[in-house]
Amino acid sequence: MDIRQSDNYARYLENTGWVIENINDVYYFIRKFTPLGSFIKIQRPKKIDLNAINKLVKKYRAFQVLIEPLATTNYQLLTTNYGFRPASPYLPSKTLELDLKKSQIKLLEQMRKNTRYGIKRAVTSLKANPDLALFRTSWKSAVGLKRYVPSSKNLAALKNAFGKNVLFLIDQNTNSGAIFLLSDKKAYYYQAFTDTKGRKNFAQYQIVWQGILWAKKNKARAFDFEGIYDARFPNPKWLGFTHFKAGFGGSVITYPASLKKYYWKNLLIKKSREV
Repeated sequence: MDIRQSDNYARYLENTGWVIENINDVYYFIRKFTPLGSFIKIQRPKKIDLNAINKLVKKYRAFQVLIEPLATTNYQLLTTNYGFRPASPYLPSKTLELDLKKSQIKLLEQMRKNTRYGIKRAVTSLKANPDLALFRTSWKSAVGLKRYVPSSKNLAALKNAFGKNVLFLIDQNTNSGAIFLLSDKKAYYYQAFTDTKGRKNFAQYQIVWQGILWAKKNKARAFDFEGIYDARFPNPKWLGFTHFKAGFGGSVITYPASLKKYYWKNLLIKKSREV
C-alpha cells in the first residue's frame, strides 16, 4: 500500500485543510473552493471505484477529479469509456526503490563508488528531530525563492500525524536536511534540501544513508526515493538529484500517467443558480 493511502497520511492532509472520505478502504481527498465547488484527488488507490467517485462528485459538487493510479488496471477503460484523460502527475511518476531486506554490507556494495565516497567523506554530524522552526528556517535559507517550503503549521501537522514514523534530519551547520516517513513497512525519502556548502561537505549523502539505516532499524522492507526523472514528463531540474539518487542503487518503478476529468456541469449548475 502506498503511503498516500495510509491512515497517517490521511490524518496529515485533514490537519492541513483537506476533507477526507474513506470508501471501501480507499481514501479520497477533497479540497473545497468556495464558491466554485471542490477538487478531488485519489492517489495510488488499491482499486478505482467509479460509483464511489460519482457519489463524491455529487456530494461535494466537484469540478475536477484527479486519479494517480497504482497500476494500469482499467486504465484504457477509464480513458475510452468514462471521459478521463491522461494528465501531468502531481506525485512522482517514476521512482527508485531499495530492497532493505539486504544487509547493510550489500546495500553499500551496490552503491556507486562516488556515493560510498560521499558517505565516508561527509564533513558533518547530524541532529535528529530538531526544532521545527530551525528546520524550516534552514530549509528556506538553503533554497531561497527557488522552491516551495511548507509552512510551520504544515510541518507540525506532518509530525503530529506520523509520530514515531517520521524522522527529520539536519546537519550541524544547518546546510542540509531531509524528512523521512515510514508506512506499511516502507520508508520514503519524502523531502530534502541542501545548499552549496552542504553539497561541498557531502552532507546529503550521510543524511540519506542515516535515513536508510533508520528505516532498516524500524523493520522497513523497502526505501522509496520519491521521484526520479521521467522522460514522459521531462523536467531538466530533476536530472541532478536523479543522478544523486541513482548512486545508491535500487530498482526503477514506473507508474501510469495521471488521469483527470472535468465536471463542467457542476460549475454550470452553480452559475445558473447565481443568475
